[in-house]
Amino acid sequence: MEFHKITHKLGTHAATSLGIAKAEEVRPSGDYTEVKLRLQATDEAFAVDRLKGGAPFGGIRDIRAAIHRARVGGMLNPSELLDISTTIYGGRRLRKFLETMNEQHPIPMLTGWAELLSDNKEMEDRIKSCIDDNASVMDSASSDLARIRSELRSGEARVREKLEQMIRSTSVQKMLQDALVTMRGDRYVIPVKQEYRSSFGGMIHDQSASGATLFIEPEAVVTLNNRIRELKLKEEAEVEKILRMLTAQVAEISEELLADVELLAQLDFTFAKAGLARELKATLPRLNDRGFLKLKRARHPLIPMDKVVPIDLELGASFTTIIVTGPNTGGKTVSLKTVGLLSLMAMSGLFIPAEEESELCVFDGIYADIGDEQSIEQSLSTFSSHMTNIIGILKDMTPKSLVLLDELGAGTDPAEGSALAISLLENIHRMGCRMIATTHYSELKAYAYERRGVINASMEFDVQTLSPTYRLLVGVPGRSNAFAIAERLGLPRAIIDSARVQVSDEDQRVETMIASLEENRLTAEAERNSAEQIRRETEQLRTVLTKERERLEEQRDKVLLKAQQEAQDAVAKARREAEEIIADLRRLAKEEAGAIKEHKLIDARRRLDEAEPNLRKSGAKQPQRTRQADAEPGDEVRVISLGQKGHVVDIVNGTEVTVQLGIMKMKVKKSDLEVIKAAPQKKPVQQAAATVKRTRDDNIRMELDLRGANVEEGILDLDQFLDESFLNNFGQVFVIHGKGTGVLRAGIQDYLRKHKHVKSFRIGAYNEGGNGVTVVELN
Repeated sequence: MEFHKITHKLGTHAATSLGIAKAEEVRPSGDYTEVKLRLQATDEAFAVDRLKGGAPFGGIRDIRAAIHRARVGGMLNPSELLDISTTIYGGRRLRKFLETMNEQHPIPMLTGWAELLSDNKEMEDRIKSCIDDNASVMDSASSDLARIRSELRSGEARVREKLEQMIRSTSVQKMLQDALVTMRGDRYVIPVKQEYRSSFGGMIHDQSASGATLFIEPEAVVTLNNRIRELKLKEEAEVEKILRMLTAQVAEISEELLADVELLAQLDFTFAKAGLARELKATLPRLNDRGFLKLKRARHPLIPMDKVVPIDLELGASFTTIIVTGPNTGGKTVSLKTVGLLSLMAMSGLFIPAEEESELCVFDGIYADIGDEQSIEQSLSTFSSHMTNIIGILKDMTPKSLVLLDELGAGTDPAEGSALAISLLENIHRMGCRMIATTHYSELKAYAYERRGVINASMEFDVQTLSPTYRLLVGVPGRSNAFAIAERLGLPRAIIDSARVQVSDEDQRVETMIASLEENRLTAEAERNSAEQIRRETEQLRTVLTKERERLEEQRDKVLLKAQQEAQDAVAKARREAEEIIADLRRLAKEEAGAIKEHKLIDARRRLDEAEPNLRKSGAKQPQRTRQADAEPGDEVRVISLGQKGHVVDIVNGTEVTVQLGIMKMKVKKSDLEVIKAAPQKKPVQQAAATVKRTRDDNIRMELDLRGANVEEGILDLDQFLDESFLNNFGQVFVIHGKGTGVLRAGIQDYLRKHKHVKSFRIGAYNEGGNGVTVVELN
């Protein structure tokens, strides 16, 4: 079933050699609980991949060989020690990333693995204090090494100075092939022409290929070169001492490091599974241990998505065996492989390329005999090969197995082959296995009809185009289509009719029945597609009409509101003028000893109030006005008979209250009142507390790329980036500014020194981008 090709595709999504090795080693599990845990881990990694684009695995190396050598007393070289340091750092960064992610989206299994990673920062810092990003032991690794290298540089400078003085001499220059200082071995030399050897003292260390140039160490620098050689030997001894010290410290924590490597390999492998799911557009399958399969639009994962034809299949409920019949090249073998391969993928903890709600079973074994028929001359070997495989399957299978048989009974006499195929199917079916078998034999169609728990299936064939559609049809047996194809290709009708006579009545009835079933199926599908199309069009039309109605209502409300607003403005203006007139009338009334009666003024005020329009949006809820029984002192009320607003001053008795109307008080029956607004003490205002909740941006990243920006632009982007990172609780972020002239880096680092959220910053390590990246630690 080509499962190895799936593991190879899986390995391409791993970020480290550790993950690639895990992917190549993955094997399906027959344990239901283990498979569920595998799929849970993949589901969590898929969520991280979807939200964050994956996890950081930079700097992580396969350091197991180096650790084992350290444990047996070997000495690690600087590159191996640097790999150990970057792996420790990479593991710590990955753990922090997953813990932060767990706060946003629960990933308990991945977080549990990450929490098992050891810290070992002290070991990382020791290595970094001794070895630089270029895997060289630094002078600062020890005081002796710093002193030795200082003397070594001074000695080399003296030798070069001495030799440069010599080659600048006119008497010496004529004897030199080139006026330069070079090295042979660990000795400084100068190139002398062959003919001047006798007149030029010193030791010969090498000569050119032509023999015309001798590389001579002058006697004047022999002692200095000897001193340099001594210092280099001391340097080598001191470097070895430092490396052995670091190696011994690595050996002390070797068990922790090996455990960390295994966890990092498992995490990388899990995220590789998520990457494969993204590539295949795969989904998480439901899982059971009841032997039930239900695939919805399942695709073969090794066929390009633009060419593969999805299949729908159900097995293990009302029937446990499917017999697929039909001609060659129709897609029977591909369907068989799809079921087997998707089962293997699910049992390995992988998502499957099928629609959601697809369900698969955990089998204790998947047994397959799949292979194309060979030539007639090879038929005996083909039949023998098939039988050998099937005999092995019969020995090993159990009721919890899945058996896939391709071209059952092929490669021998049709009569014997069909009889043998039926016997084999019966034996396996009685065992209780889940089985899918493909065959050419028409006799097996009748067996499937007669046997309970067995169902026919076929690959659809379009007679009009003379080509298969590769669709699997469960419940419909395959037709030979030979007569129809021959007739469309132009074979004379007489020959076709004569051939039909040769077919037995029973076979003709079966073919007629199958043709009728297929015709009914096509009609039902066409009607279903038509109904679905009508439903979609109706839904679209309803959506359009709903939007149009909402738009018209909104326009109506706007027009009505505008008209009411204009009316309100006009009435308000008239009201102001009327209030001024009434004020003047009251003033005149006082001056004229009450010639103008107060009730006339109240009546005029009532008429003005009634003229004011009641403005509200269409559909808005109107305030509920409480009737007379709720009137209390302080309530704002309307006297219904007068149409005048006022306030309740006092309760006279059970049926009457005193109401203040303007400057006049009067007794009014409660039945003539309508409460407009309750007094404040009656209905305290409840203040709703506003809560502002900040949500973390799922798309925020831990790095900012400022390459190409000037200092001013970079600082603006950096300030926003640091605020977002601080709000997202990132402890460490990466600012990419490039190497360039260093102006942008200097400007950014000056800004970081003053930023309130920045705890510290440093230049990136060699595996993080070196001088082109600044790593920022946040408070």
